[in-house]
Amino acid sequence: MPWRTSPADRARGILPDPYHIWMSEVMLQQTTVAAVRDYFLRFTARWPTVADLAAAEDGDVMGEWAGLGYYARARNLLKCARAVVTDHGGQFPDTLEGLLGLPGVGPYTAAAIASIAFDRAETVVDGNVERVMARLYDIHTPLPGAKPELTARAARLTPTQRPGDYAQAVMDLGATICSPRNPACGICPWQTPCAARRLGTATELPKKTPKKPKPTRTGIAYIARRSDGDWLLERRPDRGLLGGMLGWPGSEWAEQVPPHAAPFDADWVTLPAQALHTFTHFHLRLTIQVAVAPQGTNPTTGSFLSGDMFRPSDLPTVMRKAFDLAQDHFVGSR
Repeated sequence: MPWRTSPADRARGILPDPYHIWMSEVMLQQTTVAAVRDYFLRFTARWPTVADLAAAEDGDVMGEWAGLGYYARARNLLKCARAVVTDHGGQFPDTLEGLLGLPGVGPYTAAAIASIAFDRAETVVDGNVERVMARLYDIHTPLPGAKPELTARAARLTPTQRPGDYAQAVMDLGATICSPRNPACGICPWQTPCAARRLGTATELPKKTPKKPKPTRTGIAYIARRSDGDWLLERRPDRGLLGGMLGWPGSEWAEQVPPHAAPFDADWVTLPAQALHTFTHFHLRLTIQVAVAPQGTNPTTGSFLSGDMFRPSDLPTVMRKAFDLAQDHFVGSR
């Protein structure tokens, strides 16, 4: 993983850059390592230091983040970088308490940075660690109610020497051997003390409280291109879903489509296919309406962006899905 140091470097006392650990941990929240790797490399190449990131334009950062999801993380990334520069002289605090004072840094992220980047004996508990602890001690209390007990168990095992290596080792154990399905108990270094292996309950753990079914919401996206090739886009409000991201003007997203007026009068065409997307708490079915806007069009929302400056990759995934369905309608419209 590009944010980690080698065992040889760690043996010589060379710890990872806290900027890299912080960024990787923010990106890895609810996202896989495979999805994060390229984003991490792009971000650190474009903004090599926390000061570089703090000085970046919001739109540039949100554009680079597009496709990674959970966009509040990108907004918190900027807030935190600016707080590190403004309040801490460009250096990350090296204690759990100091890290918890940064915007968007919660107990897990603070513990991970303190442990991995500063070798503090803090207890790092992510989903992988919760699974390992539940199986090691055969804990059947469903998550999320089991979190305090699992954290307490993990804390008792956290060593004072090389806690960063230990934290990463347990997370890796959960990700690669003590996996959610078909754990490889036969090669696990903790197979002897593992209570769930001994009792044959490993595949049942950790137990989770059943989730409520996700509702389905619907909405409308208006995709318009002007006769000179410019696209009608709007910057979504900072708060709420896809906050701060570029997107197409549209309606609210609700279980029943609310009335919504198009951003300008035109012969809008409803496409036969809908953009389908699933967020954390609901499924979305987005109806797409398209139109070619004549020169001089004054939309009631959004503004036209030059076709030369428009990059579909800057759109969040659901907006890009809508664009992919709509773009053939505009072939030859310039």
